[in-house]
Amino acid sequence: PRPRAGCRDLDAAGSVEVTEHGPLLAAVRVVRSTGRSTVEQELSLAAGSRVLTLDTEVDWRERDTLLKASWPLDVHAEHSRGEIQFGHVERPTHDNTARDAARYETWAHRWIHVGEHGWGVALAGDSTYGYDVSRATRADAGTTTTVRLSLLRAAHSPDPHADRGPQRFRHTLRPGADVGDAIAEGYALNLPLRPGPAGRGVSPLVGVDSPDVVVEAVKLADDRSGDVVVRLYESRGGRARTTLTAAFPVAAVHETDLLEETLTVRQQRSGSVALTLRPFQILTLRLVRGDGRRTGDTGA
Repeated sequence: PRPRAGCRDLDAAGSVEVTEHGPLLAAVRVVRSTGRSTVEQELSLAAGSRVLTLDTEVDWRERDTLLKASWPLDVHAEHSRGEIQFGHVERPTHDNTARDAARYETWAHRWIHVGEHGWGVALAGDSTYGYDVSRATRADAGTTTTVRLSLLRAAHSPDPHADRGPQRFRHTLRPGADVGDAIAEGYALNLPLRPGPAGRGVSPLVGVDSPDVVVEAVKLADDRSGDVVVRLYESRGGRARTTLTAAFPVAAVHETDLLEETLTVRQQRSGSVALTLRPFQILTLRLVRGDGRRTGDTGA
């Protein structure tokens, strides 16, 4: 990566300990220190999984210091992609212009993807949003693309006590990932499955048959009619065709604005409606129930 004034790598480990070595999980804990602060990281890999999980615990006591987690990757990436709400943004990894060089950090919501043709790497985080990406040519003529995630900073303003004390983060790394895999990892990390007792399986209220389309929200209509509102979007930056299917009787499907006011009526058959979405298009549908349960506070 390009040099940074005053940048120091925390290469030396105070201790390295194998914490799990079983048939289902392997894990290693690494402890480092800098100044008055300690950084404890546990790297774990589940059997049969392609995802490396990194849990970081920091007791941060520094001032005017930015702590980053650096991921040097054997990938020739011309661009990085970072998630925004209902889509992602593509940014160059070079600093050929003054504008690019001045943009020392940018942001993403839940995931970052860097890749070359046919191969990529996805990084997902649960609570960190600043990052930078750079690339450099190695002695063997290969390319290293380095992603650095900003974890903590201890500035004087606006809060002199910001980030101080114990902090926890979780990140995942998935090699061989495309943008769709990055999206899935972002959701899996931030909206994990919650185990609990259950009887027979329950079908989802709605579903789509295209991996490019994400159902972001399912809710009851604000007018308390009992209708179901579904918000979905095209996630990969291309045109997508999909069929949305409801698991309950539907009398009509209305396309609405964000205020749930009808824009047009969509054709549907037996609770299924065919949809074509533009790149990153957000679509809100109101499913008018066909089972007579359209009054007051009735559940979906």
